[in-house]
Amino acid sequence: MTLKQQLTEDMKNAMRAGDKHRLGVIRLMLAAIKQREVDERIELDDVQILATLEKMLKQRRDSVSQFDAANRGDLSAIERAEMEVIDTYLPAKLDDAEIDALIDTAISETGASTARDMGKVVAAVKAKAAGRADMAVVSGKIKARLNA
Repeated sequence: MTLKQQLTEDMKNAMRAGDKHRLGVIRLMLAAIKQREVDERIELDDVQILATLEKMLKQRRDSVSQFDAANRGDLSAIERAEMEVIDTYLPAKLDDAEIDALIDTAISETGASTARDMGKVVAAVKAKAAGRADMAVVSGKIKARLNA
């Protein structure tokens, strides 16, 4: 079952269960997926859907930080609740050791030695860690490793 089919099934189940919060978030996810499919005139595969969900998660993280800075705990709580639902559809996150191993492998495969080669390494790691690691953190680790 594809991720899109899973979302559709979960939407139906949330409707039957009367879980309005989960239903609303799932509808937001499906709308974002559909919007991207219409804009790009393609059918998204699971990797592209995961990228869309990660983008939604990042948007909510940004909103939470802004709401917290503005002392709007009520709005921050809503965003956090949405993040929890979105997070259930993303694969398990990699720990630091696994990320370091992926970076080491990518550096050896690409033959990277300087910061100029960072793009190649990031692309190689991104392909293997899609949806399972925060790429901002990964990029920072790669940059530190190549500058060392």
